[in-house]
Amino acid sequence: MDAKIKKVFDSFPLFAKNFIYITDNNNDVVKFELNDAQLEIDELMQRNRFIIVGKARQSGISTFTLGRALWRALTKPNENILIVSYKGDSATALFEKLKQMNDAIPRDKYPNLFPAILRDNRDELCFKNGSKIKSVTAGNKDIGRGSTYSYVHLSEMAFYSNQEKQLLSVEQSLAKGEHSQLTIETTSNGTGSHFYRMYMQAMKNKSKYIAYFVPFYHKLYAKQFAHDYSESIAWYKANNGGKKLTREDLDEEEMALHKLGATLTQLTWRRWKMLDLESESDFYQEYPSNPLESFISTGNSVFNQTKVLQRLSYAKEPIDKNEVRSNLPESIRQWATKGITLFDSPQVGKKYYFGVDTASGSGGNNDSSTIVGFDDEGQQVLTFESNKIAVYEFAELIDVLGRWYNYAFLVVEKNSYGLPVIERLRKESGYENMYKQKIFDERGKKKLQLGYMTTEKTKAIMISDFKEQFEKGLINIECKQLLQQMQMFIENNGKLGNKRGNTEKNHDDLVIAACLSVQGMKVNKWYV
Repeated sequence: MDAKIKKVFDSFPLFAKNFIYITDNNNDVVKFELNDAQLEIDELMQRNRFIIVGKARQSGISTFTLGRALWRALTKPNENILIVSYKGDSATALFEKLKQMNDAIPRDKYPNLFPAILRDNRDELCFKNGSKIKSVTAGNKDIGRGSTYSYVHLSEMAFYSNQEKQLLSVEQSLAKGEHSQLTIETTSNGTGSHFYRMYMQAMKNKSKYIAYFVPFYHKLYAKQFAHDYSESIAWYKANNGGKKLTREDLDEEEMALHKLGATLTQLTWRRWKMLDLESESDFYQEYPSNPLESFISTGNSVFNQTKVLQRLSYAKEPIDKNEVRSNLPESIRQWATKGITLFDSPQVGKKYYFGVDTASGSGGNNDSSTIVGFDDEGQQVLTFESNKIAVYEFAELIDVLGRWYNYAFLVVEKNSYGLPVIERLRKESGYENMYKQKIFDERGKKKLQLGYMTTEKTKAIMISDFKEQFEKGLINIECKQLLQQMQMFIENNGKLGNKRGNTEKNHDDLVIAACLSVQGMKVNKWYV
């Protein structure tokens, strides 16, 4: 092999440009010249074995991964490649696209350059150099069991069932060498999936996977959507006296997108695309501008997902943990890095309202004990969240934290582990500024009891009140974890709560604590 050919074979972008043919949006067969997003992902793959790609529609990432799989099989002997799709028809479509690429390889022009085809089946393509590419559908069986793969690609993973189990199986089947790779690419499918948690961890650099995202305004779309862009401009001019969209015409959200890189043409197309959609949330799902938008699930979400997303985009960062530790009362400083997040320190003359939801403190994937605090103007000031704090320790923490915040008004959920917390706060700590719920005894007499008893009826009331306060802008939430729980909080057959499946690890403890805080503000009592 001469030096020039070797250089091309060693580089996927060069190999694609010279030897791979694809069908473009105009149904023309053209050489595969990588777009900007594909080139950026290729660079990432040269340095990392594990890549996870979130995307808007029609970004060309599937085509890229298929081409890369074919390149590996044709240029390296004994490659064992697995391509996984989430359902049968998509698996067939993907594999047919790969076969078309292979059929277009110019073997006649270069008879000794490429390995001959040994076997071409419905779901397998084998070459005489020992390399093979296999296509499977993600189902209930473990993917890849019994084989070792040098390259695995998971397409549309967010739509798999048993995502965590399937991924674990694939990772175990991946060869351990430095050249083996596993890539995931998918559009999003709400916040209740293992993919959602994986992607969020990768975004925080807390995963072996490197996250990449393709927004709707990526420059690659200039070519992909050229015709649509022209139509949208014509539509806008027809409805605005022949003028194009200008910076002065942009609303607040569009201006933010423009600053991020969206062109006026792309923003015109965005308006045009939304004409036939019921809400902005539908657009966010198909053509997100950032990962958080892509996870919006319109379905049966309790909270307005557009408002949740917008708040996520503008939520401020909490006070630095070291500063928090130095300012906290000494007895609870250990929790500065184990659960307490402050957004504002206590201010003289202000009233504060804490909602408290108590869990067992048994760790693992169990619920957390949580506190969400607001001041009397509706500004969130703190969050506490830990599933490892014992009930007695939690009561001590609430007492110290509440007194530090000007003797905050506590609304403690009375159910389950909340009762011993209330008992300790009142009888051992002498904490008096606590919510009292009106109830009727068996004789029909009205009396007050400490704490908030959550029933199906009272839960619906407190969530409705919290929803109204949030969506009308009467409270301002800063905690991103709380907002993310609000993204997955749904109504299902009349029941309110987080999305939860057999292997899901979603929780709604912060939402419940926030709802309790609002009940404290609503009752407008102060007992000290």
